[in-house]
Amino acid sequence: MTSLRQAFTRESADARRAALIEAAAAVLAERGLAGTNVRAICARAGVSPGLLRHYFDGIDDLVAATYQATSDRMDAVFAAAVAAAGPDPSARLTAYLTASFRPPVTDPELLGAWTAFWALARSDARMAAIHATSYAGYRARLGDLLTACGAPDAARLAILLTAMVDGLWLELSLDPTSFGAEAAAEMIERAVAALL
Repeated sequence: MTSLRQAFTRESADARRAALIEAAAAVLAERGLAGTNVRAICARAGVSPGLLRHYFDGIDDLVAATYQATSDRMDAVFAAAVAAAGPDPSARLTAYLTASFRPPVTDPELLGAWTAFWALARSDARMAAIHATSYAGYRARLGDLLTACGAPDAARLAILLTAMVDGLWLELSLDPTSFGAEAAAEMIERAVAALL
């Protein structure tokens, strides 16, 4: 007689951590900071609260990991846009700046999570450090692209353009019908042309 055993596979630690990070981002986006708690995140991930504590040192640690993972994901999106633009420095610069107006950066859930991260960065040193590192990296890469285009004072110009992109992205995320993604990209392209 052959015994039948049900086979099962245990998810890897990385997969469990990633699932909790994804769930935390979704809960932050849907419920904001006030509605984000261990129970809601674990319910979203389909795991017990004990599993969250196994992989993270509490909800603050998970939210910080979520901010870092979201920042890393956005960096990869911008890098892919630049790589797809080819070797022309101007095309690479435009691709980097205008990637903020296309999916996945325009995902409505991203706005909810990102505003929660920004709010926490004002009062939490760890979140502030993630924010500072993320934005410094974005501006440094933008500065390099501006330098490749012959821009004078690329570091200061990177600050200005980052603020413009963030402002347009925020307004577009809050109201996609206000002016549209293509109009946002055109505004940035005109600004770059005037500043270079």
